[in-house]
Amino acid sequence: MSRIDESKDFIPIRIAVLTVSDSRSLDEDRSGQVLVDRIAAAGHTLADRKIVRDERGDISDQLRRWIADSSVDVIISTGGTGLTGRDVTVEAHRDVYEKEIDAFGTVFTMVSMQKIGTSAVQSRATGGVAGGTYLFALPGSPGACKDAWDEILSLQLDYRHRPCNFVEIMPRLDEHMRRK
Repeated sequence: MSRIDESKDFIPIRIAVLTVSDSRSLDEDRSGQVLVDRIAAAGHTLADRKIVRDERGDISDQLRRWIADSSVDVIISTGGTGLTGRDVTVEAHRDVYEKEIDAFGTVFTMVSMQKIGTSAVQSRATGGVAGGTYLFALPGSPGACKDAWDEILSLQLDYRHRPCNFVEIMPRLDEHMRRK
């Protein structure tokens, strides 16, 4: 069973939050604010926060900027993971992934099923890695952001989480780029 090993030191990481919306401003961005608040409460650092329109190129361009920025360890986006024609966040994420974290979407669906039942099938939450940076795309509802953070990301982004976590393998995410 998973647990926090209190004998280990907490390692804060730097997280950027991207809200995908054609209509929201930062003042109206409840889902992004949920993530910002939880990031701070966990002891991590908010590296940056932006809102971009529901345009695949705009989303992937912003993801690439943060991937190239050594002050960003993790990117969490919210919005645009549904099934409508304007929902292109998942495609934008996949445009930049080097590796997809397939189980992230599966575990998110399992968590969502407990909260919203079969409506969970309408989410396409995803996770991946690019340039040594973790990327996660969450639905645009505050509840979904709470569930993803509270049930998955808060644990996997905590170095003390056992039996394993994302933080402990961060130094090795880009080892393929260092090989000769």
